[in-house]
Amino acid sequence: MNAIPLLQQAASGGSFIPLLALGLIFVIFYVFIIGPQKKEQKKTQEMIASVQKGDKIITIGGIHGVVSSVKETTIILKVDDNCKLEMNRSAIGSVILDEKTKASRLANMPEKTSLFSALFKKKEKKAEDSSSEKPQPPNFSGDAE
Repeated sequence: MNAIPLLQQAASGGSFIPLLALGLIFVIFYVFIIGPQKKEQKKTQEMIASVQKGDKIITIGGIHGVVSSVKETTIILKVDDNCKLEMNRSAIGSVILDEKTKASRLANMPEKTSLFSALFKKKEKKAEDSSSEKPQPPNFSGDAE
């Protein structure tokens, strides 16, 4: 009977550690599962929003075709010469771009940089600039210039 009060005191005094463990588990889930999933979902939404007439796409059902018309929420997909299908934009699985289209779209997109990449690029540029100058040999003759 003396063990019950001791267990109650131990349980009430150590409530910080389980709370910290629960918070750590949430952080791990966010970093490894929720964050990458949000990033992938954003990338997919950008792909769907950027579909233009003439793009080759594959739907989530596996239908291959060329976009012949783009509406607000739907697209008209040309599958064959006389076969056109109207589909929701959410049915787009992937967009197949040739090299010329990729290059033109990448040129029109603003460059996204993070704080870390901006800092590292500046350091690399400074290193390149200093490496272009010819280094001077040390003067050991004792004559001050």
